[in-house]
Amino acid sequence: MPTITFTNEKKEIQVPEGANLRKEALRAGVALYPGIHKVANCHGFGTCGSCRVLITKGMENTSKKGILEAARLGVSLAYIGNEDTMRLACQTKVKGDISVTTCPAMNLYGENFFS
Repeated sequence: MPTITFTNEKKEIQVPEGANLRKEALRAGVALYPGIHKVANCHGFGTCGSCRVLITKGMENTSKKGILEAARLGVSLAYIGNEDTMRLACQTKVKGDISVTTCPAMNLYGENFFS
């Protein structure tokens, strides 16, 4: 069974292969949503972008980004400089061990911001 390590929460959980990252995180009591998004989110349909996470280890052990996810992340300032590691938890299937940073900060001063 794959293991998800939530770095901010210092929590590890085991999930079945192919499990949805959002569902498993919420089941484990991990806070995916910052601020008002705790109540004002799309509930896993991939349209709000508030469940964004950074996959810091094991990106190859997740499902591929879909068109909807890529489009939603493409308009997020937090995505700049994190194009290879940012995912929406609601759209990510876990295929192997991964490490996740929840509620990543926006990098408005990153090297790719003005490019």
